[in-house]
Amino acid sequence: MSRWLASRRKVPAPTLNLYCFAHAGGAPGEYVLWADHLPGIQVWGIKLPGRAARQNEPPLRRMTDLVDALLAEVTFEEPFALFGHSLGGLVAFETARALRDHGLPQPEQLFLSAAPPPPLSRTTFVHTLPDNEFQAETERRWGALPDRVRDDPKLLALALNTFRSDVEIFETYEPVLSEPLDVPITALVGDEERDELRIDLWANHTTGPFALHSFPGGHFYLRAQRDPLLRVLSTREVVRTAS
Repeated sequence: MSRWLASRRKVPAPTLNLYCFAHAGGAPGEYVLWADHLPGIQVWGIKLPGRAARQNEPPLRRMTDLVDALLAEVTFEEPFALFGHSLGGLVAFETARALRDHGLPQPEQLFLSAAPPPPLSRTTFVHTLPDNEFQAETERRWGALPDRVRDDPKLLALALNTFRSDVEIFETYEPVLSEPLDVPITALVGDEERDELRIDLWANHTTGPFALHSFPGGHFYLRAQRDPLLRVLSTREVVRTAS
């Protein structure tokens, strides 16, 4: 199995291969656990360099470098869909565009969660801040780090390095807008940031069906609302919603 992929178990003859891209600073572990609740679906978590089992590899800090490296080593098994949360949603989107541009098989569906659609509106940049300022700003935006991380200098340094490389990917991401994808898109979001993220504008990036699902909660709604989210993933409600 590719060093880019993590899974809980191998599903024989899956009805769908679901490839999951984590949020900034995240790891594939919480997505791989979904396999217990998605019978018949093979769940793959994308493992990025520079963290966890790939800690000794240099992190990738540009979207194009990340997508190019991923496609060089991963063959997406059909039928497949891509899921991404926050930064991971943008990586999933760019992966689908790269697959199209290389004449490779397209996903059956994109699930884009809490991800702002391009073009992005950014007014401040934080990936170049000193560690203490960077930590304060990331915790202000996305919540406090766990106490066990904050209280351990080694863990804190690892966490900040991971966050910094991921935030750099987001803050240097300049999408080249091209023709919309011919792939159904389902946009997912917590009610608290639906208006801020304008995920309804993902409809402009597909010529296929589009659906929007909102759930109670904020940026990490998917943890408290796991079961209703997984129902959307398992039934692929975009077809019914948009038809």
